[in-house]
Amino acid sequence: MNLERPTAPDPYELLPQVPALDVTSESFADGDTLPDEQVYDDWGFHGGNVSPQLSWSGAPDGTRSYAVTCFDPDAPTPSGFWHWLLVNVPVDVTSLPAGYGSVDAELPEGVRQIANDFGTEAYGGAAPPAGDRPHRYMFAVHALDTDDLGLGERASAAVTAFNLGAHTVARGVLTAMYAAPSA
Repeated sequence: MNLERPTAPDPYELLPQVPALDVTSESFADGDTLPDEQVYDDWGFHGGNVSPQLSWSGAPDGTRSYAVTCFDPDAPTPSGFWHWLLVNVPVDVTSLPAGYGSVDAELPEGVRQIANDFGTEAYGGAAPPAGDRPHRYMFAVHALDTDDLGLGERASAAVTAFNLGAHTVARGVLTAMYAAPSA
């Protein structure tokens, strides 16, 4: 049985193009290996499960809020894997400290973490299958034309992404790579 599969496309290249935000991190540089601090801490992984520090600039006029997401398009599923969805971030916030996505984070009023594909309303670190090629972890900051996406209490990651697509006026993506260590 051939377990090789084609590389998934960059999901953001498939969406309508919008102006670019400049996104940086003190935790890693674009294209780097994701540090252990941002790796999951379960399922045989022993990472820190800490969301990275992120900063961004270059939002266009009319930006009313931000959303921050982390998506793995290389997960062996038809829909990839959502690791983090943070929405309704106030427009005056242009940087998040490491650990902002923790399950017990004290977020400003209105800011929400949507359940990721682990089922938690928090950041969930990298956890690719052992033996798989390196996965891309795409940390995206979305500048939005609304201050509240109006998501229901039980909104899924897919519904959140759909709503982001309808309201994104600019986006920046910072990508890190990670492969599970060989057993």
